[in-house]
Amino acid sequence: MATAQGQSPSAGAGSPAPTDTRPEAIKAIPVRHWGRWISAVVVIYLVTALIYSFIKSPNVDWPVVGNYLFKPLVLRGVALTIELTFVCMVVGAVGGTILAVMRLSANPVLSWIAWVYIWFFRGTPVYVQIILWGNIGVLYSRFYAGLPFTGLSLGSTNTGVLVNHVIVVAILALGLNEAAYAAELVRAGIISVDAGQTEAASSLGMSPTLIMRRIVLPQAMRVIIPTMGNETISMLKTTSLLAVLGGGVELFGRLQIVYSQTFQIMPLLIVACMWYLAVTTVLTIGQIYLERYFGKGFGQKEAEAAEKRAGRRAARAHG
Repeated sequence: MATAQGQSPSAGAGSPAPTDTRPEAIKAIPVRHWGRWISAVVVIYLVTALIYSFIKSPNVDWPVVGNYLFKPLVLRGVALTIELTFVCMVVGAVGGTILAVMRLSANPVLSWIAWVYIWFFRGTPVYVQIILWGNIGVLYSRFYAGLPFTGLSLGSTNTGVLVNHVIVVAILALGLNEAAYAAELVRAGIISVDAGQTEAASSLGMSPTLIMRRIVLPQAMRVIIPTMGNETISMLKTTSLLAVLGGGVELFGRLQIVYSQTFQIMPLLIVACMWYLAVTTVLTIGQIYLERYFGKGFGQKEAEAAEKRAGRRAARAHG
């Protein structure tokens, strides 16, 4: 049977015209969380009221804050605080790496010595350790460099003269204490590296030291950097405990001496808080960039980007 042009052969002359039976699109109306908005407004109101009462408080004396904020005395304290933070962190990071390797060593003597060190410095408050190092001359009148039990001495120094410098006490107390905490952080980073990495490097004939330096530690940095960044920020604030030794070396110690003479306690405490917050913000930003740098190649986005780069290289090779 002949059919009309454009008409389906299976369609009858009296068949009804096809209709679109698809349902209409659903008009989704987002749920309005009125409780969230109300609670947010209440919190913002309370925070604003608190900030306003603080700014308008007659006991703050903002002219004094502005007068001391950029004084050379304060700026030198800030500079020395930052210097102490980084020097103590370097001592702690190097010492912590050595202790972490000792803890993971198959040698029981090295592992036991590292464990005792970590146990002692983590088990005593850092405040007590600062006072202990400041009065170490009570235990030892002189420090000797030489071989114990042999009488061979290469040199000695008076302990009182050595610890009379607050900088020396700060580096010893804070640096050695930080090494105990850094050891556990580095050990956790080393353990996080897959054991297959070490086995593959060993099969290539690499020595254990070279494997640790070139294979394990670079990969462990992805885990170590965030925690060490937090430790650096904590170290910045811990330097304020050095004020117990007197001398007015770091930021808080200098301001403490000033307000003990002028009795302008609150304005100078605000100056200290503002500087600590400013330096902490800079350190936090630096930590973010370090995490991005050492986190390259990890995560879903990085893996997809690596696959795309590999695909483009393969396409160019076959093209």
